[in-house]
Amino acid sequence: MEAQIEDSLLVKEYINGNERAIGVLIKRHNARLTGFIYSKVGDRELTEDIFQDTFMKVIRTLKRGAYSEEGKFLPWVMRIAHNLIIDHFRKNNRMPMFEGADSFNIFSLMGDERLNAEKQLIKDQIDSDLARMIKELPEDQQEVLQMRIYKDMSFKEISDNTGVSINTALGRMRYALINLRKLVEANSIVLTN
Repeated sequence: MEAQIEDSLLVKEYINGNERAIGVLIKRHNARLTGFIYSKVGDRELTEDIFQDTFMKVIRTLKRGAYSEEGKFLPWVMRIAHNLIIDHFRKNNRMPMFEGADSFNIFSLMGDERLNAEKQLIKDQIDSDLARMIKELPEDQQEVLQMRIYKDMSFKEISDNTGVSINTALGRMRYALINLRKLVEANSIVLTN
């Protein structure tokens, strides 16, 4: 009977005080979420830790009343797990270290596919975070930043294209970078891999 109850109804029941509802949700999505996490981290113990952290975050969000039923429950939970996986990789900087040695070992330079996947996951998140923050900048700063960084235009070219002086273009770029730095700090975003 429990399997027939919609996730959204179980979420509402949990928010209204039915503690058993969260247990049903955890049991229902355990295998899928565990499989997803394990496919990214490749470690059973770490998978269990991230799984538990994910549902702790879910529970805190639900208790705060900060969850809105915009989509499905499972994709929301998967996104939380995805972000926790990225946080783990960023904090632990899982890239291999190559220290000087007396002999050269070709095997020390060969890549590990999982590390490449981790690097791509982190890069995608950084790109997404950066794009979101750039959209928060004033339009004139966005324009100069995109021309300079993404189109590799000189400040002279930016000046010609926007109809402002080179000094104004430089100033807008400076303020764009200052504002981005403030957004990074305010949102506690890590833009390195």
